[in-house]
Amino acid sequence: MQNSEKFAQLSIEDAPLIKVTPPGPQSREILEYQEKNESSAISYARGMPMALKRGKGATLEDVDGNIYIDMFGGAGVMALGHGHPEVLAAAHEQIDEITHTLDIPSPTRKNLVSVLKSILPSQLSRLFFGGPTGSDAVEQALKLAKFNTGRYNIIAFEGGYHGMTGGALALTSDAGHKEGLGPLVPGVQFVPYPYTYRNPFGGPEEECDLRCAEYLDHVLEDSHSGFMKPAAVILEPVQGEGGSIVPPERFLQNVRKICDKHGVLLICDEIQSGLGRTGKMFAFEHSGIVPDIVTMSKALGGVGFPISAIAYREELNTWPAGKTIGTFRGNMVAFAAGAKALSYMVEHNVPEHAAKLGKILLEELKKVEKDSKILGEARGKGLMLGLEMVKDRETKEPAPEIAREVRKLAHQRGVMIEVGGHYGNVARLLPPLIITEKLAFKGAEIISDVIRDIEKKY
Repeated sequence: MQNSEKFAQLSIEDAPLIKVTPPGPQSREILEYQEKNESSAISYARGMPMALKRGKGATLEDVDGNIYIDMFGGAGVMALGHGHPEVLAAAHEQIDEITHTLDIPSPTRKNLVSVLKSILPSQLSRLFFGGPTGSDAVEQALKLAKFNTGRYNIIAFEGGYHGMTGGALALTSDAGHKEGLGPLVPGVQFVPYPYTYRNPFGGPEEECDLRCAEYLDHVLEDSHSGFMKPAAVILEPVQGEGGSIVPPERFLQNVRKICDKHGVLLICDEIQSGLGRTGKMFAFEHSGIVPDIVTMSKALGGVGFPISAIAYREELNTWPAGKTIGTFRGNMVAFAAGAKALSYMVEHNVPEHAAKLGKILLEELKKVEKDSKILGEARGKGLMLGLEMVKDRETKEPAPEIAREVRKLAHQRGVMIEVGGHYGNVARLLPPLIITEKLAFKGAEIISDVIRDIEKKY
């Protein structure tokens, strides 16, 4: 692939290289210190035990000298990989100028706004930068929808993940994240998402998305459905933590029509699926629709600088000054890095690279699925891929323990992935979008071998 040669210099050439089975001795020492001094809520270090030293492109090195192919990318944050030289140069230059401006304008801020407007649909003409996390963007989107409609309820989807703050967590369907927390933001109700592999309505798989759309229409139409008319419907155009679930393109088209029919705003949460991840700048573009509000974060900071934003239609720009604020909406280093990263994506056709490489990778993983008894489905779009592990292909009984073993063994062999899905049984791949064909195929080969080795035990 044309871009693979261009991107090769961004990563460590001889990855993966495992000198000592992780966690090595130096990593164990730091992990033990973390265990004694940091919160029990820490999770990633448990699934992939190591202490990291440096990152370069789509590769990482731990303190014991092990080098990994990063096929997790900081949960999708590292779209251009670790330590991208052009993005870092922009950040370093900004540090010497000014680092924080609240919402007072600057040339750097103007530049990011200009770049974002060049990649967004023209209908989404207004931008707001809130707090530094994706959850903050979701909270701002909810505020905007409620303020403009005068309504307070929200419809979200089963399998959706929108963040960990009060409102965002209320929209997140995973009961495990909410257990023991008591009441969250009220007025949120859930409807089924077209999870075709586990069709919530039964019947033909090819009709799953149609039934989901019809049900949404029903609960909005029928005054006895138990649903109050909401301010907005929020969804991920491709679900991430829910298990890399890709709906048919007509699903979003139908949801857009249903929202218009009932006078309800449509929020697309593109925090994980946006900014090139699925092969287009925004995943909703695959369906040819334009939402009313879009949330952005993760890759927006270029190489991991915290930043979030929402984009929305002009007619929603009704907030009075100071109606919603946030101290860290003026992080100029993140603004500079983000503008450079997005410009680089456009200039070097990064979304197209993700689309082509992701398609080839999925074809290879589908070959493993065809011959496997424990890989129920390989799926995804662009470089947002998932492998649903099951105890038996016929019963589709979820196998979270197998997914965790895939993660563990892949890590020990030099590939970083994560686990998600409704039942914690989906091995998820979110590599940096600048990963080369060589590294991607090596990573996929290791993961495939791990699955085959595990299968021998069943």
